[in-house]
Order: sequence, then structure tokens, then C-alpha cells
Amino acid sequence: MVSTGAVLLYDGDCGFCARSASFLRRHISTPARVVAWQVADLPPLGLTAQECASVLHYVAGGRISTGPVAIADVLRSAAGRRGYGWRVLGRLLSLPPVLLLAWPVYRMVARNRHRLPGGTARCELAPPIRS
Repeated sequence: MVSTGAVLLYDGDCGFCARSASFLRRHISTPARVVAWQVADLPPLGLTAQECASVLHYVAGGRISTGPVAIADVLRSAAGRRGYGWRVLGRLLSLPPVLLLAWPVYRMVARNRHRLPGGTARCELAPPIRS
């Protein structure tokens, strides 16, 4: 894996995801690049388009995190005095009992993101393939 600095990969085809990424860029000072996975060079990050299409990813220092863990990681990377509250929120989100609750909430939001503010029909995830 090539180290390219920290990067948060979101779904650029999803209005809800793009608005969330825009909020992060405007309000949280972080060294992470916030990039739509559709325009990122995924192989050096150790990811595929199929992986990125289903969940949010944060890549930093050779480590890949997903879903609410990725959110916690990017929040913990918030810089400066203004980032203190975001770092605390990231630490709280990364606690095992909180993550235990965060994963079902994350999955529910991901499944219904096309219904959320900013969401469109393009936001809807493909149904899982059942064998």
C-alpha cells in the first residue's frame, strides 16, 4: 500500500453523502483529504470500487477503517483548538459500547440515504446479492 496521507472516501454520486462531506470540509479542520471515491486512485489506497460503493472509508498510515469507525477516525484527526470538540466526539464514538450502537445506525442511514435531506434516487444502494 502506498502512503498518500489521510483520506476520507465518500460516495460522490450520493447527494446526502456529498452534503455531509461538504459539511466536514467547512466545519472540521482535518489533515485528511475528503474525496469522492469515484475520482480517487483506489489501488494505492488498497481499496476497490466495489468496497467503496458500500461503505465510507478512511485511510491513514496504512490503516483502513469503515463506517462509524471511519467517522470516529476523521473526527479524532481534527486540528487546532476549534477541533477539540470534534476530537472528543471522535473518541466517544470509538468507544466499544458506542460503536455497538453506531453500526446499526450507520447501516440504517446508509440503506435510507436516498430518503434523507440532499438524497436522490442515485443515492440508493443496490440491494445485496443473495445466494
